[in-house]
Amino acid sequence: MKVSELGEFGLIDLLAKMVNFAQDKQIAPSQQPIIGIGDDAAAWHGDASTQLATVDSFIQGVHFSLDVTPWKELGWKALAINLSDIAAMGGVPKYALISLALPDHTEVDNVTALYQGMIELAQQFGVAIVGGDTSSSPFVAINITVFGSARNKDKPILTRSGAKVGDKVAVTGYLGAATAGWEMLTKGLQFDPEATACLKRAFLHPYPRIAEGQLLVDQGVKTAIDISDGLISDLNHICKASQVSARIEVDRVPIQPTVKTNFSARALELALSGGEDYELLFTASTEVIDKISATAPCPVTVIGEIVADKAGKITLVDSNGNPFNLSKRGWEHFTSR
Repeated sequence: MKVSELGEFGLIDLLAKMVNFAQDKQIAPSQQPIIGIGDDAAAWHGDASTQLATVDSFIQGVHFSLDVTPWKELGWKALAINLSDIAAMGGVPKYALISLALPDHTEVDNVTALYQGMIELAQQFGVAIVGGDTSSSPFVAINITVFGSARNKDKPILTRSGAKVGDKVAVTGYLGAATAGWEMLTKGLQFDPEATACLKRAFLHPYPRIAEGQLLVDQGVKTAIDISDGLISDLNHICKASQVSARIEVDRVPIQPTVKTNFSARALELALSGGEDYELLFTASTEVIDKISATAPCPVTVIGEIVADKAGKITLVDSNGNPFNLSKRGWEHFTSR
């Protein structure tokens, strides 16, 4: 059945049933919405902590291609990139609004698969899907707004503007696999089954670093960002907001091992500028980073330091201190090609 046969309100009823069935037992009673899907607006009880909100657009032909992205994975990733923004603030994601624009010929089964991907991720983090909108469109567009809050009202949230000269620059996890996965899928590259699964998962199934973001707050970190546009591009955002510069030792950047093996000559480039890894990039003292490394559920790697220089300037050097040139520094809408 196509969505044009089911109709807007039939589609809304179907998706509301999916969401309500999944959430009735998963969402804590204190977080259950007063009014969810089906009214003019959602409603829930607020709390006394700092509130967070983020919104992202996921547009067919710009952010994704249905030729390489299954509908279920599309739903997961569309929500994951929003939850990653909450993670970058050290917050707790709570509610999501989903706006869908779909071609009339879209199969209903594809839309339910899309929602199943979002529901699975929402359940893992206790996020309630409480409403949204549907409309027709010549292409698929997904707009998601996520609301959250600071976990601890006595501690500040993470921002981009608190980096200080002398701070070390650190990153969670490994980099480069998401863009490598995109290249594998779009260019038809062939790797062994284990590498294929790893790169596919990295590109289609990013995992928001919610727990890690909260750990950063608990340990007194002030500054962080999630890596969506590329390590160097996102570090530039921190440096500009903080009015500082950074010096990065490229040989210390943690490259995903599968990327090293299968993209040897380009592995470092993918890790530095590829984007969509959704790891957390942050700055703090050596002592604080050591404490985080001891308890974090993923690797944490120091890759450089914050220095005094022109705001936003990023200097790249190798292990011998020699300059390292990088032709592409990350993604930027309207200018990137």
